[in-house]
Amino acid sequence: QLQLVESGGGLVQPGGSLRLSCAVPGSILRSQTIGWFRQAPGKLREPISCISGREGITAYADSVRGRFTISRDNSRNTVYLQMNSLKPEDTAVYYCVSAPGWVSTMRALSQEVVGWGQGTQVTVSS
Repeated sequence: QLQLVESGGGLVQPGGSLRLSCAVPGSILRSQTIGWFRQAPGKLREPISCISGREGITAYADSVRGRFTISRDNSRNTVYLQMNSLKPEDTAVYYCVSAPGWVSTMRALSQEVVGWGQGTQVTVSS
């Protein structure tokens, strides 16, 4: 079973920053798209970002574009989500996901996701 392990969540004040990490098996990191979903209390899971395996092409949801940055470190088999200018509405459980092949839109990520991490809580509050 595919193992995706998130870390880095926590409590941060509005306007602050956090960096989430997702440990990904090396073979998966280089061949699949890795992304992030989030689920706020009482809401559906929302895809927010992804990065393709071969080309490293990134995509973002409108709700986070310009504030969040996804990246990867192949030497550490890790995908990161740098979150800046955090808002209370960013409060959610954040999940690392995988999807086969190249995914370039949030809609496609929602349709193609096959693997999920256990999630990490991010709380933005003063």
